[in-house]
Amino acid sequence: MSCRCIDCTLCEPECPAGAIFAEDELPEGQEQFIQLNAELAKQWPLITEVQSPLPDADEWNGKEGKLDFLER
Repeated sequence: MSCRCIDCTLCEPECPAGAIFAEDELPEGQEQFIQLNAELAKQWPLITEVQSPLPDADEWNGKEGKLDFLER
């Protein structure tokens, strides 16, 4: 079964890091992530059920410069 985002916005308030935004509500300076998300969405699996955060999620939440660690 293939799934895709239907833009229902249900994920936005559920994100514990507050890192999901509607495109028209994207904070200033975050525009680069629109293209990055489009690219990575083609490669990464869809999340279709609730999962536990990674063990170091709190350490990375809000950390500056973490984009430099993204492996593609």
